[in-house]
Amino acid sequence: MSGHSKWSQIKRQKGVTDARRGQLFTKITREIMVAVREGGPNPESNFQLRLAIQEARNSNMPLENVERAIKRASGGPEASDLTQVILEGYGPHGVAVLVQALTNNRNRTIQDVRRFFTHHNGNLGESGCVSWLFENKGIITVESDALAAEGIALQAIDAGAEDVKTEKGYLEIYTQPQDMEKVRAALEKESPIVSAELSLVPQTTMLLGEKEAVQTLNFLDHLEELDDVQRVFSNIDFSDSVLEKLHSRS
Repeated sequence: MSGHSKWSQIKRQKGVTDARRGQLFTKITREIMVAVREGGPNPESNFQLRLAIQEARNSNMPLENVERAIKRASGGPEASDLTQVILEGYGPHGVAVLVQALTNNRNRTIQDVRRFFTHHNGNLGESGCVSWLFENKGIITVESDALAAEGIALQAIDAGAEDVKTEKGYLEIYTQPQDMEKVRAALEKESPIVSAELSLVPQTTMLLGEKEAVQTLNFLDHLEELDDVQRVFSNIDFSDSVLEKLHSRS
């Protein structure tokens, strides 16, 4: 599991402010609308829409917000104005960063992200400069104590999971993208699932010390707050001792 996944798990456990929650709902609404545009309004036949709705549930987004987003995308022009943009580059201390954005103004988004990278001693690169470091994976996070972890891991592997990482209080289960739904369905009958999402997982990571980790994670967190940015992936990693210090500061 990448270091940023660990940091995201801590933030999820500690919750988010109302302002950040409102911004998160806006990003999920965009994902729902684009999913409807590309695959129709029926989640039974639209895998991307099912994922977006599940993300909304995981984030405690009200059901009426989800329904409103589906209706807007089905009958309005908003979704057709959104374009996906993938940007790549290097952040502080040479960490590889991949940015997924949804925007109605591609040039504005590229300029905003480039300016942000430059301001934080990073640089936006050409297409393909870091994407080769990442693999598409399904990631399912399951709450678990130490006693139940082995049983859940075996159940996940039997259902088609590729790998299972054990962390304090939870498991992260890795699947091929097409197998995630099957594994999630098998696990949710008996285990509390925190989240299930398609992600980009780094094949190799960079281990950072405390000072460098703080600087880089602040960069990643604020990058995610840019209006058009949906998700940020990186190959950052750091030791458990540094993670605990970061946890106590958050």
